[in-house]
Amino acid sequence: MRKVLLVFLFFLLGSEAFSQSFYRYRFEEPWSFSASIGPSQYFGELYSFWKYSEGVQPDWNANIAFHYTFGTHLRARGDFSYIKMSGQDPPSDPRAYRTPRNLNFRAKNWEMAGIIEYYWHPVKVPNIHRPLWNPYIFFGVGMTTNNPETQLDGEWVDLRPLQLENNPYERYIITFPMGLGFKYKLNVYMDLTFEGNYRFTLSDYMDDISAYNVSEFYLDLVEDYVSGNNPDRLRLAIRNPNFMDDNGLPDVDKILRNGGRIRRGSGLRHRFDGYMTVNVGLEIHFSEDIFQNWIFRNRIYEKRFRFW
Repeated sequence: MRKVLLVFLFFLLGSEAFSQSFYRYRFEEPWSFSASIGPSQYFGELYSFWKYSEGVQPDWNANIAFHYTFGTHLRARGDFSYIKMSGQDPPSDPRAYRTPRNLNFRAKNWEMAGIIEYYWHPVKVPNIHRPLWNPYIFFGVGMTTNNPETQLDGEWVDLRPLQLENNPYERYIITFPMGLGFKYKLNVYMDLTFEGNYRFTLSDYMDDISAYNVSEFYLDLVEDYVSGNNPDRLRLAIRNPNFMDDNGLPDVDKILRNGGRIRRGSGLRHRFDGYMTVNVGLEIHFSEDIFQNWIFRNRIYEKRFRFW
C-alpha cells in the first residue's frame, strides 16, 4: 500500500509540474520586444538609384521596438531608431552630371514611429502555436530629426541654421514608413526577423539641397561673403571647382558673371527625399515565467520538459 501511495504521489507531482510548464502556453501573450541592426540608404539630390546606375552607398542603423497583438492578423508597433545616412557627388553616374557640384552631406538622425503590421498567418494565438514562418506588410507614420552636416576646413558644420537656399526647414520632419518583413520562429519565446523599410518624407531638405541652381539667392550669398557677415554660406552653397580661385575660395567675379546658373539640385521639384533600412534582428515574446522557463530553467525537470 505504501509503494502504491508513493507511485501515486510521484505521478501527481510530475503531472502538476508538466501542467505548470504548459500553463503559460494556454493563453496569448500580446506583448513582445525586438532589436535589430542593418544598412541604411538615403535617396535624394545626392543619390538617385532609381534614375542612374549609382551602386549602393550604405550607412547603418539600429532599431528597437515594442509590439502588441490586437487582431487575428494585426499587431501594433512602437519604433525607435538611430539612422546614419550620407551622400556625395564624386561617385555619381556621369550621365547625372553632378560631380562638378562637389557637394556632400551626412546626418545622424533619431526616429520614432507608430506602425501597423498585417501578417499572412494568424498572430493572435498562444506562443507555442506561432507558425514557423510568417511574412507581413506594414505601414505607419513617424517623426525624425533632421540636421544635415558637411565638412568645411576639416570640421563638420551644421547646415540647417545657415539656410543656404534662403528657405528655412524644420529640425523635425514627418515620415511614412512602409515595407515588408519576415519572421522565423526560433523557439517558443523568440523569432528571427528580417525587414525592409522605406520612409517617404515631407521634406526635400534631408540633404540640405532642393533648388536646381543658385539663381534665386546667389546675390544674398555673395553679399554675406563680401560683407563678412556669414561668409560660410557662399563657401558651402557653391563648391564647384570651376568657381574657385587659386586659394580654394569662391571667385566672386566668376559667380556674378555667371548670373546664378550654377547647378545645385537635381531639378526634381516635386519629389521629396527618402531613405531605406534593411534590418536583421531578434524578437522576444513576453510571458510571466519567461525567465524561469527560458533563462533560469528548473533543473529538476529540465531534461523532461524542454520545448526548444
